[in-house]
Amino acid sequence: MSAPSDSAFAHVVRAHEDPILGVTVAYNNDPNPVKLNLGVGAYRTEEGKPLVLNVVRRAEEILVSNKARVKEYLPITGLAEFNKLSAKLIFGADSPAIQEGRVTTVQCLSGTGSLRVGGEFLARHYHEHTIYIPLPTWGNHPKVFTLAGLSVKTYRYYDPETRGLNFQGMLDDLSAAPTGAIVLLHACAHNPTGVDPTLEQWEKIRQLIRSKGLLPFFDSAYQGFASGSLDADAKSVRLFVADGGELLMAQSYAKNMGLYGERVGALSIVCRNTEVAGRVESQLKLVIRPMYSSPPIHGASIVATILKDRQMFEEWTIELKAMADRIISMRKQLFDAIQAKGTPGDWSHIIKQIGMFTYTGLNAEQVSFMTREYHIYMTADGRISMAGLSSQKVPHLADAIHAAVTKLA
Repeated sequence: MSAPSDSAFAHVVRAHEDPILGVTVAYNNDPNPVKLNLGVGAYRTEEGKPLVLNVVRRAEEILVSNKARVKEYLPITGLAEFNKLSAKLIFGADSPAIQEGRVTTVQCLSGTGSLRVGGEFLARHYHEHTIYIPLPTWGNHPKVFTLAGLSVKTYRYYDPETRGLNFQGMLDDLSAAPTGAIVLLHACAHNPTGVDPTLEQWEKIRQLIRSKGLLPFFDSAYQGFASGSLDADAKSVRLFVADGGELLMAQSYAKNMGLYGERVGALSIVCRNTEVAGRVESQLKLVIRPMYSSPPIHGASIVATILKDRQMFEEWTIELKAMADRIISMRKQLFDAIQAKGTPGDWSHIIKQIGMFTYTGLNAEQVSFMTREYHIYMTADGRISMAGLSSQKVPHLADAIHAAVTKLA
């Protein structure tokens, strides 16, 4: 018998901090008043505060005042109204796939949960277990899909020389992928680079994927955040739906409704016909049931309340565009400040990239320097969240970038 003071887990080693979430931990531990957190993927106001949308508060008031609402379990697939409205939001209200009953949608735990459920479904029921993800991509993608039972490979995406899209490299790598392989695609506002294909490039990507028999799996975390338009940011996805082919879609409302902590998301699978869609849904239930049984009700109810009411939906689109416009303004201000300082190099990528993040091109040594000397926190790959920046903080960031580039070329 071991002594009572001995732990059954004494052999457990301390894990490294998550490279993204660890940035916030380090930031919180820094007492310096000029510190700046550009690592977190969450919107901040000009004052650096988290934002709860006015339309979200209105929706919550409606829900709370409804005495008929109860706290019963949702079905395994989630809130039916939420699922229906979510599919329409991403695929379009007049989508042929929806009208033909070829789409099955299940509520999941935000985007991450949607990816995990989709990954496990594919590992159980799809003949090809290799998924190709862009290089680089969101740091959680390889972990989610590996634990779901898929083999992860990469395709070229970002060109560090141009700080833009390596389009030919992407086409070459997808052309070399085995027939039937799964391909992860960011619907818009690619994380971490902020680099998206043009619509013409998307069409070429679609043609290649369909001709090779590859299976597209879209991750839509930023619909409305890239351009300020929900429809414009869904065009890439709708190209693939319009051709009648199959695909998976992971959807999140963390960013575009500011529902980060509510964990609201959906997984939609577009199938060949209604009969297949019904069978797919039955198997998705078997993935979800032992994982978390059924999803939470509150966040999905907020989303459904907003999406089904024309006036509230319009109010949401206005608030969403205001967030997107502020991020675009931050890009312009930062670019202008860097230009004014005469910082070496071409920094036009700051205004060419879109969405919440900018891939600055700064290396790990320069990032470490900026943290140490200027108390600016970001991920080691040089990704910064433009939403964490404010007009007041732009000069400080520009000073830090100039110092990092000139002292550590």
